[in-house]
Amino acid sequence: MADLRNFAQWDRNIIKVEQINGDGPGLHTVFDITVRGMGGKPSVLRYTTVEFDEFTNVLVKGRNTIFTSVDRVTVTPTATGCDVTYDAILTANWIVAPMNLVLGAVFKKVGDSATKGLRKVLA
Repeated sequence: MADLRNFAQWDRNIIKVEQINGDGPGLHTVFDITVRGMGGKPSVLRYTTVEFDEFTNVLVKGRNTIFTSVDRVTVTPTATGCDVTYDAILTANWIVAPMNLVLGAVFKKVGDSATKGLRKVLA
């Protein structure tokens, strides 16, 4: 979960992940993630790992000229395995900031699809 190169395995909206800085997961690693944008046009967000606890927590911040994304993955041990929580907040930047009013509904649909993919990969 901490290695962003794996995101494309479970999120069908991710086209490509390229590590720019670092070798594998870790603090201050940098990834360029190409996603399917609105209208199908690819968009690249540059993600930096800002918190990293190898087995329990990773916080990454992604940004391009249009959007900022803050994503946190936490893994909590349970009696039968573990619970994985993926939280992401996507906001529009600059002149497209008024989109934030409707962005939540659009991003929920994307998140629901990614959740299904994640469950399939982790099963």
